[in-house]
Amino acid sequence: MDRAVNGGVIVFDGVCTLCSRWVRFLLRFDRQGRYRFAAMQGANGRALLKQHGLDPDDPLSFLLVENNRAWSDTDAIVQVLAGLGGAWRAVRVLKVVPRAWRDRAYRAVARNRYRWFGRHDQCYLPTPAQAARFLD
Repeated sequence: MDRAVNGGVIVFDGVCTLCSRWVRFLLRFDRQGRYRFAAMQGANGRALLKQHGLDPDDPLSFLLVENNRAWSDTDAIVQVLAGLGGAWRAVRVLKVVPRAWRDRAYRAVARNRYRWFGRHDQCYLPTPAQAARFLD
């Protein structure tokens, strides 16, 4: 798992429709292949959440682990988008909004994501070409 952590790992809810769309978005725009993915329902995702003080059985957090550092919630989202490079770096302007406000909005979406966006019966399955970017 150390190799993956140093490469940039995004831990996401694999059965959440919104989260799966987020992963597909990143697969499309992360042309450098900077990020890899671990569903929080898998062994690697659960381990990363626990390692960084998050409860894998109460998955309201989004986690990015990169270069032995971790970001969660809106800080993770901003870090991921800025990491795509180019015009995506402009998303850093969101950091002027206090983190407590950003995270409050994030948590409202996270708590209601299944009701608003739906839920899959199984985790997102990558295509064979994408499979190397997934840890589980």
